[in-house]
Amino acid sequence: MKHNTYFDGKVQSIGFERHGRKQTVGVVDPGEFHFNTDAAERMTVVAGELLAKLAGSSQWLHYPAGTAFEIPAKSGFDVKAIQASAYVCEFL
Repeated sequence: MKHNTYFDGKVQSIGFERHGRKQTVGVVDPGEFHFNTDAAERMTVVAGELLAKLAGSSQWLHYPAGTAFEIPAKSGFDVKAIQASAYVCEFL
């Protein structure tokens, strides 16, 4: 397992491998953050809610707990949390 800290501790995750697939579980404090992707990802919000602006889009989309969005490889996305939120990221 690997602990990751981003944006002065406002986004933190634990990376692990399960059944041969890389994943992270993490928390996002209130704020707006930009991430770049190497591999394609699926982000599932498990608590709270996130707003996401995916690569090539100018719109913020709303993702409450229980919903997911996918990000293509070699791209990026913006995420905004109004309240502390938790997610699972699966690398596809």
